[in-house]
Amino acid sequence: MQLTVKGKQIDVGEALRAHVAETLDLVFGKYFGDPIEANVILSREAYLYRAQISVHPGRGILLQSQAQASAPYAAFDTAADHIAKRLRRYKRRLRDHHRAETGAEQARQYILAPELDDAVEREGGQDARPVIVAEMATDIPLLSVGEAVMRLDLADSGAIMFRNRAHGGLNMVYRRSDGHVGWVDPEGNSQESSEGISGGVPARILEGIPQGNPSA
Repeated sequence: MQLTVKGKQIDVGEALRAHVAETLDLVFGKYFGDPIEANVILSREAYLYRAQISVHPGRGILLQSQAQASAPYAAFDTAADHIAKRLRRYKRRLRDHHRAETGAEQARQYILAPELDDAVEREGGQDARPVIVAEMATDIPLLSVGEAVMRLDLADSGAIMFRNRAHGGLNMVYRRSDGHVGWVDPEGNSQESSEGISGGVPARILEGIPQGNPSA
């Protein structure tokens, strides 16, 4: 595993680096295997310490977690425990997913400046092109809805766009403010091979999928 440990407003000593490496090896060795790479950032914010963990255990899989505590070891251990619980939850599915061939298509991802309203006003009320502050390549994977929900949960992400393996159309799963997961399936996508989530309700927008209990 390629491991990077960085500190912000904190000196990361050899003892803490060794603890990070040993803990991640133990977690992934038990539930998944040797990951490709891992990045850990430890920082201090006022009287609290924050640990941010980002791990790529396999192609297309990202796990992210963060936690705060009064000590750096406690912050990291809590964040690592969050990852361990997710790995335990998806252990069987991750192994199947890791063995399966999952296609993906290339797309462009953009980060937009927040001053969109000012730009529109400068254009005399006409729609203005948003200011792009960053551009990067990204993948749109071919997944089942259950696999997409798993990736959303593992990455602790707000939303994931994917191509539905059942009918080939573009779909999105997203995290709702109530802690559940929503599924958007636009009109025009075939329902002949519906994923069958939540009893197979043929809704284009399916909400209320509890985290940790996605259908396959």
